[in-house]
Amino acid sequence: MRKLAGMLVSPVLALALVAQPLLAQTSTVPSSSAASSIESADKPYHPTDKDERGLWMQVEEYERQLKISPLVIRDPDLNGYVRSVLCRSVGQAKCAGVRIYILRTPDFNANMSPNGMMHVYSGLVLRMRNEAQLASVLGHEFTHYEKNHTLQLFRDVRSRSNANVWLSMIVGGLISSLLTIPGLYQHSRDMEREADQGGFALLAKAGYDTREAAKIWEQLREEMDATAIARKTKSRKDMNGGMFATHPPSAERVANLSAMAGKESGTAGNTGAEAYAKAMTHFWPLFVDDQLKLNDFGGSEYLVTSLGKQGWTDWLYYARGELYRRRAGEGDLEKAVGFFTDGMTVGSAMPELWRGRGLARLKLSLTEDGKADLREYLKRSPNATDKAMIAMMAGG
Repeated sequence: MRKLAGMLVSPVLALALVAQPLLAQTSTVPSSSAASSIESADKPYHPTDKDERGLWMQVEEYERQLKISPLVIRDPDLNGYVRSVLCRSVGQAKCAGVRIYILRTPDFNANMSPNGMMHVYSGLVLRMRNEAQLASVLGHEFTHYEKNHTLQLFRDVRSRSNANVWLSMIVGGLISSLLTIPGLYQHSRDMEREADQGGFALLAKAGYDTREAAKIWEQLREEMDATAIARKTKSRKDMNGGMFATHPPSAERVANLSAMAGKESGTAGNTGAEAYAKAMTHFWPLFVDDQLKLNDFGGSEYLVTSLGKQGWTDWLYYARGELYRRRAGEGDLEKAVGFFTDGMTVGSAMPELWRGRGLARLKLSLTEDGKADLREYLKRSPNATDKAMIAMMAGG
């Protein structure tokens, strides 16, 4: 069994849900084996044999569980916005049968099942800088759906598994498994290539700046570098896992998408940055907080400062202050106090800034200043869930 999104999923269902993860980074030349869809997305595919019907039943059962999962973000405005981006890209007719579930988990991922169920993870949404980048992701996943890639992979696995029965009688199960794995992953890479091309075409057709597609992966590579520097390790941005890899290095994907953008630029500058920022206003603080809990100082610092380039807000200063306060290394608490103070000067400052600065000052033995900050926090947030604890630390 495999744990996915807080629920246990059977191996067959796990295959259906992760056969086309966004993180499969590939080049963009489609294979002949994945060149055409079984049926168009506005005429949904229906399973034709008992194995596929069994797969369908498990996926549908998973979706029934997903509908009541606490991980699902149900805000109508955010869900409506994400759906509008997809529909603009693929058209209302094809969009109608898609059910989008935004899951609050800091992973950078998205996927789509053959029955029209799409997952979009909050960690991915956090890393998008504008609407064009989100549209690129959604278009990539929709292409997987429209081309029935999951079913193709399912059939391939089933076919190879049958072959293994015969092979195991001759050379043993381990050797036969090793013989089939490389070919299976190659088939998956072919699907990713086609999905990249399909998503890019949808991005251009919708009038977005197609240069944003490559920027997603440039940002991810820079984040991996930042994580590695903070952890004093080698960056994973160009690692592909040897023979079991499902993708070449991300640099190749950046090069391919950039080359396509050079031939078809879409509407230059049409990124939808303002619309994206407006839709995310109330959710960025939540998603950033989830990121901070991952204990990835370098990656989190990169994400916060990247968002800050579009304009520093009270919650961004708070997030950066919390990042340094929680690490509490040499000089970190002093920096945290500075970030919290900067946040207090920006617009309608959030009460948590005083809480963060107060806690940092207490650790710095600035006792009276720290207590004063905590009392101000309680004044600004009288119904705070941590009221009793903070009141005790503030001295009454």
